Amino acid sequence: MSTTTHGQGQGHGHGPGPGPGQGHGPGRGRGERGPLASIGLHAGLLLAVAISLFPVVWLVLTSLKPRDSWLSAELRLFDHSSLDNYVRVLTATEFPQWLLNSVLTAGLTMLAGVFLAATTGYAVSRFRFPGHRSVMWLLLITQMFPVAILIVPLYNLMAGLGLLNQIPGLVIAYMTISVPFCAWMMKSYFDTVPVEIDQAAMVDGLTPFGTFWRVVLPLARPGIAVTAFYCFMTAWGEVGYATVFMSQEDKRTLGVGLQQFVGQHWSDWGLMTASAVLIAIPAGAVFLLVQRHLITGLTAGATKS
Repeated sequence: MSTTTHGQGQGHGHGPGPGPGQGHGPGRGRGERGPLASIGLHAGLLLAVAISLFPVVWLVLTSLKPRDSWLSAELRLFDHSSLDNYVRVLTATEFPQWLLNSVLTAGLTMLAGVFLAATTGYAVSRFRFPGHRSVMWLLLITQMFPVAILIVPLYNLMAGLGLLNQIPGLVIAYMTISVPFCAWMMKSYFDTVPVEIDQAAMVDGLTPFGTFWRVVLPLARPGIAVTAFYCFMTAWGEVGYATVFMSQEDKRTLGVGLQQFVGQHWSDWGLMTASAVLIAIPAGAVFLLVQRHLITGLTAGATKS
């Protein structure tokens, strides 16, 4: 009896305390925010979104205004909105030709850049050859020079090869910017792909290039998506090389052509804003095509498994 009584007393006196939410009322766990903190956080996020979207919304609204409206000092969001600026851009300027030149340049830069960056990254990741480390350092050093310093030697090189006012010459110039960085990025991504996959493919009779093309490259879609987007945007928004290498009217790209809408004593903001909206459409389309791979591709090479 004494043993039983002692056990019961011990159970009543030293039993486990109340669980979460029992006996002490509702409480917040570690890391949980209170109502005021949540309101402040969401208010800050909404403010950041509003600040980020304001220039874009203002750009679109300005592109829909007639000349008298965007020259006025009064703030009017929707005042005689029309598509006249877009019609003028597409019919009364060389914008369609500039757009075609930019699409060709950016598309070729993207295709050639992805191929060269992927093959270079794979070779440096998988093979050890004389000068292996020198190649990687050389790719890194090329990124240290600003565009302004490289314009003169590249101009002399393009002139000697007869590539001035030629889209292939501009593509080559853009690849000097995009390929070294993308090769480093692809090398980091290929390092995360197990070497055993390559060995298994070669046992099945594939050549090294066949292993790369048919086995490893499909596994590297996220890295390729990031590389393609970077190469495209490098060529799409670049102005310095295009201004120097494309002096003929029919060879200009969008970055150079839009300068015609801004003069020393005047600016046609209707044409400028309408052109800016049209320019954003191809870039947005490319982003939507690769956006599901972008986050994976950007973070895959951060840590080596």
